Amino acid sequence: MQIRFHIPVLAAIIILAAGCSKKNKEGLFIPEDAAIAVHINGASLTAKLPWDEVKNNGLFKELSSDTSLSTFAKQALENPDNSGIDTKNDMLFFVKKDSTGGYVSFSGTIKDAEKFRLFNIDVANGGVQSEDGGINFLSKYPVCVGWNKERFVYVSNIDELNAANYKPNMYDSSVTYKSTGRDMIKTCKDIFNLKEDKSLGKNEKFTELVKKTGDLHFWMNSEELNKGAMQEAGLKMLNIDIEKLYKGSITTATVNFENGKILFDTKSYASKEVAAIWEKYGGKTDETLLKRLPAKDVAFVLAMNFKPEGIKELVKLMGVEAYANMGLAFLGFTLDDFIKANKGDIVLAISDLKKAPADTIVIDSGNKATHVGHFFDQTPEFLFATSVGDKDAFNKLMKAGQKLGKNMPFSDSMPVSFNNNGNYFALGNSKESVDKFVAGGNSNFDFINKITGQSMGGYVNIQYILKSMEKNLTADSSIKAAYDASLAFWDNAYMKGGDFNNGGMTSTFEINLLDKNTNSLKQLNQYLGKLGAIAKKEKEKRDKEMELEAKTSYPPPPPPPAAASKK
Repeated sequence: MQIRFHIPVLAAIIILAAGCSKKNKEGLFIPEDAAIAVHINGASLTAKLPWDEVKNNGLFKELSSDTSLSTFAKQALENPDNSGIDTKNDMLFFVKKDSTGGYVSFSGTIKDAEKFRLFNIDVANGGVQSEDGGINFLSKYPVCVGWNKERFVYVSNIDELNAANYKPNMYDSSVTYKSTGRDMIKTCKDIFNLKEDKSLGKNEKFTELVKKTGDLHFWMNSEELNKGAMQEAGLKMLNIDIEKLYKGSITTATVNFENGKILFDTKSYASKEVAAIWEKYGGKTDETLLKRLPAKDVAFVLAMNFKPEGIKELVKLMGVEAYANMGLAFLGFTLDDFIKANKGDIVLAISDLKKAPADTIVIDSGNKATHVGHFFDQTPEFLFATSVGDKDAFNKLMKAGQKLGKNMPFSDSMPVSFNNNGNYFALGNSKESVDKFVAGGNSNFDFINKITGQSMGGYVNIQYILKSMEKNLTADSSIKAAYDASLAFWDNAYMKGGDFNNGGMTSTFEINLLDKNTNSLKQLNQYLGKLGAIAKKEKEKRDKEMELEAKTSYPPPPPPPAAASKK
C-alpha cells in the first residue's frame, strides 16, 4: 500500500520538475517580444578579467585621469562596487521595438542601494526623482533608472527603431527623427512588474540558451526586428508571404572566452515550414572537393552541401516560383534545370595572395577598358567549384553563363577561366588552378577535418592575410603600429554548422589567437587598449596638423596701428 501510494506522488514530482526545467530566472526582466537580448555572466567575466587588469588598460587610465569626472564617477572607475551594482552577478540587456519606436534596457542586481542612489544622482545631474510602489525613479529624458533594494533597471528611448519616425531633410542628406515622447518612468516600472508569462522566463528556447555554460548569451528575434521595416513592405507588395519567412525566426548564441580562443555556439530557429525544409534537405560536406584545391596557401574557404530540391521548396514557400521561372527563361533554362544540374556541393576559395604587377587601368569614353591592371598590390586567386548532376541540364546553365558573361562590363579583358569534365565544374581567375581542380588532386590541408561533416564549413587564415598586406599597411607609423598589434594577436578562424537538432540548426565558430596560453578576454582587453592608444595618438597628430594648416591659410590680422602721441 505504501509503495502504491508513493508511485503517483513520485510521478507528480517528476512531472513538476520537468515543467519547472522549462523556465529560467534570467529572462524574467526581458519582454517575450524583445528583438535583441543579452545575458551577461558577471561572475564568469570578472573571474576571467579582474578589474585590476582593466585599470591597466591605457585608455582606461586616460579616462580615469580626466579632471572633469565627478568624485562618484572616479570612485566607480576605481572599484565598480562603489556604484552600488553587483558586477559579479548576472546582468541583462535588451532592445524592444514597438509601434512608436522602441527602447533599450540594462538591468542587474543591487549590492548597495544607497551607493547606487548617490551614484545615479551624480551622473544624472538634474534628473527628477520620484517613488512609486516601492520603486525609486530618477528620470532625465530620454533616460530613466529605477531601483529597489534588490534590483535596478535602466531604460532609454530610441525613436530611430521605427522607420515611420524618419524625417529626411529635403535640402541635404541629413535625417532627423520624430520624437514619440515616451513615458520613461512608466516604461521602467512596466519592466519591474513584467508578468512571467509575458517574459522570456517561460520561453523554452531561451531556457535552453541560458542553461548552456557561457560568459555571454545572445538572443535575436528576427521576426520582431523586421516588423515595420521597409523591406517588409516591399515583400508584401510582391505578394510574398513574409509570415512564413519571419515567423519564429530566432538566433541564439553562447560565447565563451577560453585560453587562446573565442568560441561561439549558435542555434537558429525558423518557422515550421522553413525548419522542415532545413531538416529534410540539409547535407554533409566531405573532403572530396576540398582535397581537389590546388592552392598552396588558402586565405579563405567556404564549403556547402545540400539537396538542391530544397531550393525549389523554399521558392515555392515564398510564393515566387513564377517570378523565378520567368527570370530564368530569359537565360534559357528553368528552375527544374537548375535543380537537376548540380548535386549540391559547392566550394568557394580565395588563395595564394601574390604580388601584382604595377599596371594601371585605362578607360576610354566608351566605358570600355582598353587595358586592365590591378588596383591592389596583392592579387588573390579565387575559385568557385561545384559537382555536376544532370549533364544536359548543366550544359544549359553553361550556355546561359557564357551568354550573360559576354554582356558584362569589361568581359573581354577580365581574367576568368572555367573548365568542366562532366563531374566537376570550376571557375576562377587562374586557368592553371581551374584545370588542376578539374583534373583532381589530393591536397591535405589542416583545416579540412575541422570544417567538414555538416551542411556548411568555413576557414579564414587571418595571419596569412595580414602578412600579405604588410607592404600596404606599414608605410604610415600609426597604421604600422596597429598592424603590428593585429599581427601579434590574430591567428585563424573556423566555422562548421547545419545540423538540425531539437527544432533548430546548430553551428559553431572558433576564433583562434596567437597566444594560446592566455585567456582571450584578457588578450582582447590589451589589444583594444593598444588600438585605442594608437588612435588617440593619431588624432592628436591630425589636430596639430589641422591647427597648423589653419594658421598658415588664415594668418591672424595685423595689430591695430598705435595711437598718435599727444603733443
